[in-house]
Amino acid sequence: MSSVNNVFDVLGDGSEEVAGTLLKTEAFTLERIVSYGQSSPEGFWYEQERDEWVCLLRGSARLVFADGRQLELAAGDYLHIAAACRHRVENCSSDAHWLALHYCDAKA
Repeated sequence: MSSVNNVFDVLGDGSEEVAGTLLKTEAFTLERIVSYGQSSPEGFWYEQERDEWVCLLRGSARLVFADGRQLELAAGDYLHIAAACRHRVENCSSDAHWLALHYCDAKA
């Protein structure tokens, strides 16, 4: 039998970011990330093998891309990040809750 869960349930003690898989199939992985003000380490870049659709459900954040673009995100904002697109979390609020959907583009 299925159980009801809440994406806003508090995870961890706030000392580090917590990520967990909500749903995984061969086609995609859906994860929830709770950030407590953490950002990417200095000099670190995400460069993922799969496309990512990310939604900031709560809080605020700034993403920086290797091409120099910077995006300010507020609660409810979402975007697509193509596979291999170098990016990092420059900063985020202590209450940031994210949904991240990782998938392979059907065109690939």
